[in-house]
Amino acid sequence: MKKINGKQLAKRMAIAMILGLAAGFGCIVLREYMLGNGYNETWNTINNLLFADISKEENANAVGIFYILGQLFINALQLIIIPMVFTSIALAMCHISDTKKLGRISYKTIGYFFLTSFIALIVAGIVGFGVYHAGLFEVEINSTLAGGTGSTASNPLMVILQAVPNNIASAFTNNGGVLGIVFLAVCVGICINTLGEKIEVLKKLLQEVNDIVVVFLSFVITKFGPMAIFFLLTRTFAIYGIDHLKPAAAYVITTILTLLLFLIVGYALILFVTTKLNPLPFLRKMAKVSLFGFSTSSSAATLPLNEKTTVEELGVSEEIASFVLPLGMTINMDGTAIMQVIAAIFIAATAGYDVTIGNIAIIATLALVASIGTPAAPGAGAVILFTILTGLGYTNDAAMLAYSLILAINRPIEMLVTSLNVIGDSSASVYVAKSEGLLDEETYHS
Repeated sequence: MKKINGKQLAKRMAIAMILGLAAGFGCIVLREYMLGNGYNETWNTINNLLFADISKEENANAVGIFYILGQLFINALQLIIIPMVFTSIALAMCHISDTKKLGRISYKTIGYFFLTSFIALIVAGIVGFGVYHAGLFEVEINSTLAGGTGSTASNPLMVILQAVPNNIASAFTNNGGVLGIVFLAVCVGICINTLGEKIEVLKKLLQEVNDIVVVFLSFVITKFGPMAIFFLLTRTFAIYGIDHLKPAAAYVITTILTLLLFLIVGYALILFVTTKLNPLPFLRKMAKVSLFGFSTSSSAATLPLNEKTTVEELGVSEEIASFVLPLGMTINMDGTAIMQVIAAIFIAATAGYDVTIGNIAIIATLALVASIGTPAAPGAGAVILFTILTGLGYTNDAAMLAYSLILAINRPIEMLVTSLNVIGDSSASVYVAKSEGLLDEETYHS
């Protein structure tokens, strides 16, 4: 039944994605026609009715039907992120009585994440350097696209401090502080494990809360997931005009092709080399998770479906998945790192800075550190990019103008980045489960 439901859900999500892309491109054509023929007011009316972000002050009188429906779905998923991460990891710690085993799982998980990130950065550096030397990043940036300067970015090393929260109440009320929740859950789980039979009520409470989360999750994703994908995709493409995409077509195409290469080929090869498993079942079953991540552009919102698919369809032990996936959502950002390296090279090229192999090595190092501290939320990667630019000294007016362009057009790329990040988390789960003898290979190959 689970297998049938998984296939049906994947089919419905694929249909929703195709319809959403078709409707979105149709809206782009309609938008360009109306704005090019003097029907600005008509388009503004359509935009306010269907697509406007009603949370912005300038859209106080807008309706934003597609925005509301898509955001309600994302909010429903984000609602259970903290309880799901906390209960699943704490319970996983309770079930791992062997401290040596816990240490092995942690080392293998973090080691796999660093391996994939290292490979991703090398690929991004080679591609970016090649495109730069081909002269394809020499584009003219229109000053009218200038936007924010990314001043909200912070030192990426702050992620170390945020890993240990100083207030337990605030830790449970902030979806952006998932790493702190991971720390608390591990500590609570280990303490329960150490106390053994003395702690029964709390363990049962954690299990019951986790059961509620699973039921809620299944209902929301199964019933509303495909519809939400349609609304989110349609709106995303409808709010971007052709003029915003033309100036940096080289950046967009280069980044998208690199991300797709790593998503389809990179993870397949890494999984085959590290586990000797056929990667095709993995890619096939994770397709719906990738589509879901693409639509929501949020690793956090995709975590529930990712865990469900990884356990039920790939045969990974829940003990492994409940530890690896939330941790990966926080520190494994292969797609974000690729985007940031290529974006930094693009900005340097357009702003007149020299790009050398040494500079790319520094960019890659900063991207690795910054991507680890990137929140699992839409648009976060482009904001954190500002940290890399300031670290390299790419701060002249031309660089800030190019960075503003990235902020303006990066939404479609961020969507694909999320697909890469969530697939990487799941592949890590398969690797760790396989190495620990906790992978049901019959389920994986089915």
